[in-house]
Amino acid sequence: MRIEGQTALVTGANRGLGRHLAMQLRDRGATVYAAARNPASVDLAGVKPVALDVTDSASIAAAAEAAGDVSILVNNAGSATYASLLTGDLADIRLEIDTHFLGTLAVTRAFAPTLGAHDSSAVLNVLSVTSWLNIPDFGAYCAAKSAAWSMTNGLRQELAPQGTRVSGLHVGYMDTDMTAGLDAPKADPADVARIALDGIAAGTAEIVADETSRTVLAGLSAGVGALYPQFA
Repeated sequence: MRIEGQTALVTGANRGLGRHLAMQLRDRGATVYAAARNPASVDLAGVKPVALDVTDSASIAAAAEAAGDVSILVNNAGSATYASLLTGDLADIRLEIDTHFLGTLAVTRAFAPTLGAHDSSAVLNVLSVTSWLNIPDFGAYCAAKSAAWSMTNGLRQELAPQGTRVSGLHVGYMDTDMTAGLDAPKADPADVARIALDGIAAGTAEIVADETSRTVLAGLSAGVGALYPQFA
């Protein structure tokens, strides 16, 4: 899919990976709606800030009305409560599901008619290596991303007849505010954004952006013992 000349909307575009995605879409010649709960926090020149809270149905409807003619939808908005599945506050666990699964689904449903009005269109869901691997320190986030992966596979099939290609982006830790307190190797979000947009342009269904994600993906077929050695 040619990105130049398209109209894109990126959720969570005010910082981190979302900001880089919006910036690089702009630089590749797309008209860009940069969505955030507080549009005043969007500081990129040459984009159109729009208010969008992916957990609020009225906000989603208003954004879909305001951002007409979208042919590329990037579902990037996220949360990170670091809630454990066993001991975490259920409100935090619900927030992860509401944001990563239900929020992504609701935004995609709202924009599906607009996407379908184009001969070709694209949806990119920003997932994670934790779509395939659960880490107890933030198990609720991992479970929500896993649900979003399954949803991405389902939407890919349902949206294909209208000419909308759905891609999922898998990546490990990135050097963003969300991982500021983690002492671990981190990918440059600018590099991840470039890989993601190259994937959209190529029509790649599953975009695997780093070696960590490639390693975990390769281990899926080997069963529980390969990903969780303590249970081998």
